[in-house]
Amino acid sequence: MSTAVAPPVDRLLYTPEQAAEALAIGRSTLYELMAAGVLKYIKLGRCRRIRRTDLENYVASLAPLPN
Repeated sequence: MSTAVAPPVDRLLYTPEQAAEALAIGRSTLYELMAAGVLKYIKLGRCRRIRRTDLENYVASLAPLPN
């Protein structure tokens, strides 16, 4: 008997906790980025959500360190 494992869901919107996990940073760091306007987010009622495209744009904007 085998257990089927569902593939990960490709989300369009992430909670701050999910976004922090996807970026491999702490939740408080993510909230600081949101407060500073560095990472865009939307509000749905009282909830904040981060679009997948905004996460991708943030990562693309990071400059690599010189060697």
